[in-house]
Amino acid sequence: MAYVPLILAAVVVFWFVAAYNKLIRFRNQIKNAWHQIDVQLKRRYDLIPNLVEVVKDYMSYEQETLTKVIEARGAALSAKGAAAQAKAENALTESLKSLFAVFENYPDLKANRNVAALQEELTGTENKISFARQFYNDSVMTYNNAIQSIPSNFVASLFNFAPEAYFETAAESRAVPKADLR
Repeated sequence: MAYVPLILAAVVVFWFVAAYNKLIRFRNQIKNAWHQIDVQLKRRYDLIPNLVEVVKDYMSYEQETLTKVIEARGAALSAKGAAAQAKAENALTESLKSLFAVFENYPDLKANRNVAALQEELTGTENKISFARQFYNDSVMTYNNAIQSIPSNFVASLFNFAPEAYFETAAESRAVPKADLR
């Protein structure tokens, strides 16, 4: 009978350590997911100046579009945290969409192999960013569920595990584009 309190205490300690370690694993998974996004974003940032350099001679009348792309890239490079980074990335994505839309006015530019290769690289990188964002958001969901669910929420509150922010897209980019077939 004297061992029952010791066994009960050992079970509680074991559970406490297991819950704490699980939360640490989830938090580290989020950090890893964020670094995966960061790797892809860096690749994207490296491709953009090359694209701008190649197209600027063709697009002498579109300097404003090129300037917006460069400014959006600079803002994205300096953004800190998931929410600020998401906002800056959404702005950069919109400026790149504008740039690609302007390509339609320049047949020689569309036919340029360097431009086509850079555009293909950027498209591939955008897809990788999308997958990395999905992994990050899945990791955030798992972590947030763990810190808000009983009984691990007791350990989370004791050690100040705070909810993480999702990497969200802008509302405008979720809107369904309108097709005008006239």
